[in-house]
Amino acid sequence: MDALPWMQELENELKNNILRFWMDKSVDGARGGFYGEIDRQLRVNERADKGLVLNARILWTFSAAYRRYKDEQYLKIASRAYHYLIEHFLDRSFGGLYWMVDADGHPSQDKKQIYGQSFAIYALSEFYLADGHQEALDASIELYELIERHSHDPIHQGYIEALGRDWTHTSSFSLSNKDLNEKKSMNTHLHVLEAYTNLYRAWKSPTLASSLARLIEVTIEKIVDPATGHFRLFFDEEWNAKGSHISYGHDIEGSWLLLEAADVLQDQPLLERVRAVAVRMAEAVIANGVDRDGGIWNEADPDGVTDADKDWWPQAEAMVGFYNAYELTGDPKFRAAALDSWKFIQQYIVDREHGEWHWGVDPNGVPLPGGPKISAWKCPYHNGRACLEMLSRLQKETNGREADSRLSEGI
Repeated sequence: MDALPWMQELENELKNNILRFWMDKSVDGARGGFYGEIDRQLRVNERADKGLVLNARILWTFSAAYRRYKDEQYLKIASRAYHYLIEHFLDRSFGGLYWMVDADGHPSQDKKQIYGQSFAIYALSEFYLADGHQEALDASIELYELIERHSHDPIHQGYIEALGRDWTHTSSFSLSNKDLNEKKSMNTHLHVLEAYTNLYRAWKSPTLASSLARLIEVTIEKIVDPATGHFRLFFDEEWNAKGSHISYGHDIEGSWLLLEAADVLQDQPLLERVRAVAVRMAEAVIANGVDRDGGIWNEADPDGVTDADKDWWPQAEAMVGFYNAYELTGDPKFRAAALDSWKFIQQYIVDREHGEWHWGVDPNGVPLPGGPKISAWKCPYHNGRACLEMLSRLQKETNGREADSRLSEGI
């Protein structure tokens, strides 16, 4: 498929399905903010808790959409998300944001999960980039400083997963009941990286640049397995790996987020190292993680696939990650894999009946029965961002071909 029709399909999906669904279905008019949970039949759980990750990802998505399109309806949703975060999630006694509030906006889980603080930085800095909201940038800088003060490990490097409300030690580290209760994880480091990258776009602080460069080094040296090209997932404080699970979605997502981080710093030696790592990671996923239908499986271990379901977010990240590898190498197999991801999404993941995307499908392509439409983890960020990223990247491809054509015509 040429770039232009692909772009048209992506823009239609983004505007008329993903963003439209969240504008029409997610707003909690009675209690403020957004509903914490809607099931796949669009039944609202009005008493569900509201998660920091959900609200921050809504803020990021609609800020990014407004930055691209300057459509006031997107800014309205972004502003709603921003004000709800500040009014209900912000801890005015100790700083940072609560992990969860109840349906009425009162803290229900008050620990400082660094993953959640990172998504707030990512979202607040994007709101600033979209609309010049100085208070949002100030809040994101303050969160960065809190993470560096309380979570950064100056001895072994990296970041401790979670702390108590007052930033003191906690024994509860894990993000969810699926995760190991370890002090460090790939997932948190990946999203601190993502957050610091976006903040650096808005705030060219030498201190932040140093933090980001150090985090890239930690990711390359401690988290990426040099033998396999996959991420290791969980670690103790001294970076001893725990478990041998492989997450194909995180691998391919990490491959392009690492490159993005190195690119904003414009440190050429570091950028060259990251280019090689990004391609290695994409090669590992395309070799072992892609089914014949073009979708990527959820998880594996060294002996093979352990979770053959295909959740929505790895498919979104695969499209971007494979295309990123194509941009780095020029190898058409990566562009073909990105397009196959998009075709799989359209055929199996987009919910043609209720809107938005299914949580995932089983190995036969049947939608998973229990997956919600909206939850603490089901947000518009992976799919919305994938569309925005691909639109930007395909536009460059189109411009490049137009420039080549003009050169060949002697224009």
